[in-house]
Amino acid sequence: MRRTAFGLSVTTLLLLGVSAAPALAEPPAPPSTATARSELAALTVAVPHSMDGYARDKFDIWSTQPDGCTTRQDVLARDGKDVQDKPDHCQPASGSWYSVYDDTTVTEVAQATIDHMVPLAEAWRSGADTWTADQRKAFGNDLKDPQLLIASESSNSSKSDSGPADWKPTNHAFWCTYAKDYTHIKSVWKLTTTADEKLALSSMLDTCTN
Repeated sequence: MRRTAFGLSVTTLLLLGVSAAPALAEPPAPPSTATARSELAALTVAVPHSMDGYARDKFDIWSTQPDGCTTRQDVLARDGKDVQDKPDHCQPASGSWYSVYDDTTVTEVAQATIDHMVPLAEAWRSGADTWTADQRKAFGNDLKDPQLLIASESSNSSKSDSGPADWKPTNHAFWCTYAKDYTHIKSVWKLTTTADEKLALSSMLDTCTN
């Protein structure tokens, strides 16, 4: 069964006499280059905070969304192609997923990992250590902003907790969007940056053509 934006099956919607909505919303679009440059300029440069107390569990990732599915399952449904769920279940049984970091496609659900554009550890050392539990949960499960995306196991492992000062996608064609999205997330969530990270983001924004 393919989910809709409201977590209802197409059959249920037809019975209710309403038109079926698209399967799920498209991934959030990146900001314009001009907006990204403005957001980057406004980021506060600061010394990274201590990692004392950090744990991924503090971000309560893959929590249940209003449609009854987990955040991970919703991203798999949103960003996959020809995704079919298990009967009466949110978990995809089949489909294909494009990993933009390394320009590869995976066809096994287990190999389609979900990456946080701004890693949780990076968020912690740039301000999330002072957040409330609810704020960290919202960040770890953010579907509104371009924070969650499909990544192959190898690219996700390669990136790990690194920011753009230490890691960049092997797919150079994605550098522009990567820099826009990463900058936007830091701006929206009022996270700090470092001089090296700011330089790396600016350099990648230079690859944008519009």
